[in-house]
Amino acid sequence: MLAGRLHVGERALRMESVPVPEPGPGQVRIKVAAAGVCLSDVHLIDGTLTPLHLPGDVVTLGHEVAGVVDALGDGVTGWQPGQRVLLQAGERDRRGTLLTRGVDYDGGWAEYALAREDTVVLIPDAMPFEHACIVPDAVSTPWAAVTDTARTRPAEAVGVWGVGGLGAHAVQLLRLVGAAPILAVDPLPAARERALTLGADLALDPKDDGFRDAVLEFTAARGLDVAFDFAGATPAREQAMTVLGAQGRLVLTGIANQPVAIPSDSRFNYSRQAVLGHYGSSAEHVEQLVALAGLGRFDLTASISDVLPLADAAEAVRRVRDKQGDPIRLVLRP
Repeated sequence: MLAGRLHVGERALRMESVPVPEPGPGQVRIKVAAAGVCLSDVHLIDGTLTPLHLPGDVVTLGHEVAGVVDALGDGVTGWQPGQRVLLQAGERDRRGTLLTRGVDYDGGWAEYALAREDTVVLIPDAMPFEHACIVPDAVSTPWAAVTDTARTRPAEAVGVWGVGGLGAHAVQLLRLVGAAPILAVDPLPAARERALTLGADLALDPKDDGFRDAVLEFTAARGLDVAFDFAGATPAREQAMTVLGAQGRLVLTGIANQPVAIPSDSRFNYSRQAVLGHYGSSAEHVEQLVALAGLGRFDLTASISDVLPLADAAEAVRRVRDKQGDPIRLVLRP
């Protein structure tokens, strides 16, 4: 079968012919129908990220995967060939270590992929595979940030810095939980326009000289209750801190690998503000989103910027890296 393999030592993505994997005990093999291309895939290739638990130095990329159950390993009783499913983006080993699909073990940039049976999630018949595959990570990460880490409440004023692959979904999900008003912040005009289309009440350029005044007017002078950094950029965090209100929370979802500075501890303490770290999501978040999508509570049609053949994985990586067309998500189809 064809697979997109990362040779870690060389930081080289190669499309290679490899054997179709056989499911072991407790495993399910799926015929991949769609696999998302994430910025973290780009960072694995360029060396910004490195697998921590990969047993060798070659791995099939792809942690956002959906398809059809194809074969069952020994002892698997809960699944049947032909069922439409998505795969959780990772699993924990016996020691409790979180292993990420497509990073620490083979992922879904391939014609077939293996998954432990408890990481397979049934999807509704009406849910397109292209939508389903991006739920683990692109949608579940902001959902977990919104609902668990920030514990966003209805009618709270919120800001989203960075309206890309994660932030675009955050806008929709914040609207779903009743946050209001919703501010989107992005330097790209197309991203700001997209945010308004997806449900933001206001979209601002972070370089606007009147930025702080606009936010205070927008929030009736109280400032933001929650600010989300989906950009992973120090300037975004610093700007967000200037417009947090009393008991405001800054949630760091993007990763900048930089120190986080609080400009004034007296104001921070007096206002009882908080800086919260966030990473990924849990299995229940993916399951919640599948249930909500099945009930029509949100629509991911606008999230799929393009679908490319698996053989064109390198081109998809280039387009994500260069932000060509300002994509939310590109999807590979074997």
